[in-house]
Amino acid sequence: MNTDILKASDLKDPEIRRMIKNRIKNDELVVFPTETVYGIGANALSETAVKKIFTVKGRPSDNPLIVHLSNKDDVFKYVKNVSSHALKLMDAFWPGPLTLVFESNGLFSSVVTGGLNTVGIRVPSNLVARDIISLSEVPICAPSANISGKPSSTLFAHVKDDFDGLVSTIIDGGGVEIGLESTVLDMSVSVPTILRPGKVTQAMIEAVLNIKIDNQSDRELNESPKSPGMKYKHYAPKGVVTLVEGERAKVINYINSQGLKHPNKKTACLCPDEFKKDLKLETVIQLGSMDKLETIGENLFKSLRLMDELEIDYIYIPAISYEGLGEAIMNRLIKAANHNIIKV
Repeated sequence: MNTDILKASDLKDPEIRRMIKNRIKNDELVVFPTETVYGIGANALSETAVKKIFTVKGRPSDNPLIVHLSNKDDVFKYVKNVSSHALKLMDAFWPGPLTLVFESNGLFSSVVTGGLNTVGIRVPSNLVARDIISLSEVPICAPSANISGKPSSTLFAHVKDDFDGLVSTIIDGGGVEIGLESTVLDMSVSVPTILRPGKVTQAMIEAVLNIKIDNQSDRELNESPKSPGMKYKHYAPKGVVTLVEGERAKVINYINSQGLKHPNKKTACLCPDEFKKDLKLETVIQLGSMDKLETIGENLFKSLRLMDELEIDYIYIPAISYEGLGEAIMNRLIKAANHNIIKV
């Protein structure tokens, strides 16, 4: 397949806009930026189009997709039982990086919902994403634009590497703003429950609702997940990822020892800036300061992808605090490491 590569500015052209609308209506896939990560978009009302996402990504069939809308009022077309709590959250965080899981009214096929009676909905804040959804005149499924299991795409180069020749169109929107996928909050249960942490934190949600909510984002599942990122190994480079947890000095000593343990292999560390000066490995990639978790979040997936570019065999990462955005960062790192955590 020939993939058209477009700039975000090309969307000003009426012919380009008609072309994208027709491609989505004809069940083709379009990759575009959101504020969280790049998404691979398809008409959410077309089972044929949605199945292509699973095929191209190599995504497990019981892993549900998030549906993206351009306007929060459109949610009522596709779900049932929108509670007063949900309305407050929609007003507070939409458009933005919060996905709400509702009871579906049946308009989306089981391919979208992973066989469940619920569906995740969000309204992205990225203007390119909203423009594409709006001009398409249909809701858009847009999971992260990466081969399933690999780190999510936060740069145009990532999606070009993964999908050039596999989708009809890729829109180059540069680097994304946040770098971590949206928070997923289940509103179909009696107590709102976080299924996947993101930039919208538990404290932020509780401040809006003025109630305590539940958090199941660290739960390992055997049944079908209600949210992407709950059940399967995710975000992983080819090398073996190990999270190292403990006192700073012990963490540093352990990581330094691993370079000696694997003398004929490429070993690297991804770490907060504060660790750099004490680490002796040949390759040390700084993620950002522990005082600026937003920077660490923004750099995380691109740094994990860099590990493949450098052909690193063993990757060591110091654990960080779970406070605030740290919960979302650690959630991604635990999945990338497939729960391989060393406590020192």
